[in-house]
Amino acid sequence: MDIDIQYLLLLQEFRFATGGIFDELFNAISKLAVDILPFLPYVVFWCVDKKWGYRFLSTLWCGEILNGVIKLTVCAYRPWIRSELIEPAGDSKVAATGYSFPSGHTLCATTMYGTTFVWQKDKRRWLAVLCGVLILLTGFSRNFLGVHTPQDVIVGFLESCLLIYVIGLVGKRIAGDERLIDILSLAGVFVVIATLIYITHKPYPMDYVNGELLVDPAKMTKDCFFACGGLLGLLTGSYIERHYIHYEIPKGYDSLAILSCIGLGIALAWRQWFAGATLVAAFGSHWGNLLSATVMVIFAVVLWPAVIMKFHRDESPARP
Repeated sequence: MDIDIQYLLLLQEFRFATGGIFDELFNAISKLAVDILPFLPYVVFWCVDKKWGYRFLSTLWCGEILNGVIKLTVCAYRPWIRSELIEPAGDSKVAATGYSFPSGHTLCATTMYGTTFVWQKDKRRWLAVLCGVLILLTGFSRNFLGVHTPQDVIVGFLESCLLIYVIGLVGKRIAGDERLIDILSLAGVFVVIATLIYITHKPYPMDYVNGELLVDPAKMTKDCFFACGGLLGLLTGSYIERHYIHYEIPKGYDSLAILSCIGLGIALAWRQWFAGATLVAAFGSHWGNLLSATVMVIFAVVLWPAVIMKFHRDESPARP
């Protein structure tokens, strides 16, 4: 038996021995990484620091595409497919989408917590330390729940660290150069197109057990379509915002916090309910998810900043 499966079985024995009392805790840590953290960049963009908001968004969506391409290239099966002894916690068999390697939850947590770490390490060290701890806990939670192997988590972490570093360097190089940013954005659109062509035309493993397909490749590509939509939304939204909206955070205005909360609620509602009932229902799980992600990011980068600017023009700054 492979050592990674042995490790997961050891954690599984502990899970069973403790009656699953830690399952919900680690499940919550995992869900925080993919259900809530991806909305952090919007709040940063709207009311804290626009430059860092763009950096958060760039790292997140580039990371999601990179992770998706690696997943769909390696096509590693989940632990419970590799060994029938693995019994993942709760509804993990249903909730865990895509192939196994690398871990998408670990990537998302590391891109968000890791970017926060870089941003705050010299300002609020306690926050940077907390982010480091949460990265470790998220990675461990994927092993503890039995949905990822150690190598899935380690590579998810390493690819995120590399992206944080590279995007930081690129950001410094292109800062203030609109022409260079536009060229890079156009290149990003071609990357999205190339990614879609690659994942829709490459061959996938078609392994059958008792006449049933072990893993349906069509279902595995859905997350990557969503990632492509997110990056496409960022690239187009950034162009519109930089050339036409020129958003500046209206700090010192009473409406800013309220409008940011409303915008966050709209984005969450779109992601959780309305996207599925509209675009996904109309265009299917693949193209519908791509379009829904594009709309969500354009809303965050273009539409809601325009709303915030419109509201604050008629409002007096809050008194200190």
